[in-house]
Amino acid sequence: MENSLLSEYGVLGFELGYSMETPHQLIMWEAQFGDFVNGAQIVLDQYISSLEAKWLRQTGLVLSLPHGHQGAGPEHSSCRLERFLQCSDEDPDVVPANIDTLEGQIRQTQLNNWQVMNITTPANYFHALRRQLHREFRKPLILAQTKALLRHKMAVSDVEDFMPGTRFHRVYPEQHSETLKSNDQIKKVVFCSGKIYYELLEKRTDNNIDDVALVRLEQISPFPFDHVAKAAADYPNAELAWCQEEPKNMGCWYHVQERFETATRVINGDEKRPKFYGRKTMASPAEGYGDVHTYQQNKILNAALS
Repeated sequence: MENSLLSEYGVLGFELGYSMETPHQLIMWEAQFGDFVNGAQIVLDQYISSLEAKWLRQTGLVLSLPHGHQGAGPEHSSCRLERFLQCSDEDPDVVPANIDTLEGQIRQTQLNNWQVMNITTPANYFHALRRQLHREFRKPLILAQTKALLRHKMAVSDVEDFMPGTRFHRVYPEQHSETLKSNDQIKKVVFCSGKIYYELLEKRTDNNIDDVALVRLEQISPFPFDHVAKAAADYPNAELAWCQEEPKNMGCWYHVQERFETATRVINGDEKRPKFYGRKTMASPAEGYGDVHTYQQNKILNAALS
């Protein structure tokens, strides 16, 4: 409607209250573009991020915030993912007990104030939403994936991935190892999250690169310490890298870098710091011109895979 009220603050406040009154329903709020959530920042800071810590109240509210650099400019590229990660109350220096077991992972989620994800497959999206209600507790879920993957030819899942016995994947390890050299000959392991994975994969395929492995973090918080440590151990001679579309002072970088060090130090006994590939430190979330965006995006991909 042309004259409808555009109030993210009011709508998100309503959805929060509704989710608390009806905990057995899946309540979702989607911003048309992820940056629209800025108008509801008070609800996030005062209530959703700290509801359980302050008042022992739980909510399973899901925020779907389209997020991804596609040349649409500063206001339509970022849901300010870094803000959600900064509000995560998980200690970056502590690996949770029994994190390699399902019980340990459930406990890790219970102890965290909310979940932040950037999901890349239909099946994982299904399982992420399903477990919001299947669990015996409620936690807010922040989804930062881009709408572009709804139409992406590679972002597909088999029917079997939805069937009984399947579940959510916090991390997808290298999915095309048959096209790569042996693990001890891999020179670099590039960790990433979101749609940039498919761009890296296409670029790697087009350039016949066979010594760079790609690992996707679907769940960013709570952090998958065990999977990161395993990937580092699986490729003993490889450099670790983190690749993102966002500027260095935004996105996941400041959240993941300490946790990479903790995971490799505590679990593997060999601390490794990942190298950063992404946009330089910026005041704006993205460029304002499509041609500049394309140039920067290709620059990031080429550097990460070099």
